[in-house]
Amino acid sequence: MADGHGFGKVFARWRLYWKVGDVGSQARRYFVMNAFDGALTMLGVVTGSYLSGITDSSIIIAAGVAGAMAMGISGVSGAYMTESAERTKRLKELERAMLRPMRDTIQEEAHEFAATVVAMVDGISPALAAICVISPFFLEHLGLVSAQAAFYASVGLTLAVLAGLGMYLAIISDESMAKYGARMLLVGMLTAGLCMAITIVFRV
Repeated sequence: MADGHGFGKVFARWRLYWKVGDVGSQARRYFVMNAFDGALTMLGVVTGSYLSGITDSSIIIAAGVAGAMAMGISGVSGAYMTESAERTKRLKELERAMLRPMRDTIQEEAHEFAATVVAMVDGISPALAAICVISPFFLEHLGLVSAQAAFYASVGLTLAVLAGLGMYLAIISDESMAKYGARMLLVGMLTAGLCMAITIVFRV
């Protein structure tokens, strides 16, 4: 019971930090933007590799996982430093406005919590989207599907992720899910077409 009570206090404090630090809106923006980037980046890798004649799934998996790790590490570190700097600036402005230091206050703790959460979302979302896109090639590596099936499944998953992100934005903005989903799909199809065109041009 004591442990449960202690966790409840921690959770309540996190909820307070979430509200004071205005984490929700920023986390949503970072999640959508970076998942979008991760999915499209891996779509480019998959399309370019496959059309270049690279059908060895281990190469595509290695490139995809390395890319996902790079996006994740870059996202976490870059977002944390950026958010920390921005929120430190806001805290100093608040100090000047209130004519007193804000050290060891709920505002300082909330800003640190917000920077950490936003950084984690920034790093995890593109990595997860990237792994989702290349996941069919794990099945191909195990001999469960063909290289061609893995490629088409990967493209299909990318479009599904993009459509899902579009519908999520529609829910947030209380707009048409069909409209937002179609917009995201259009961007995905245009990206795939551009990647195919570039690959074909450089293969000639």
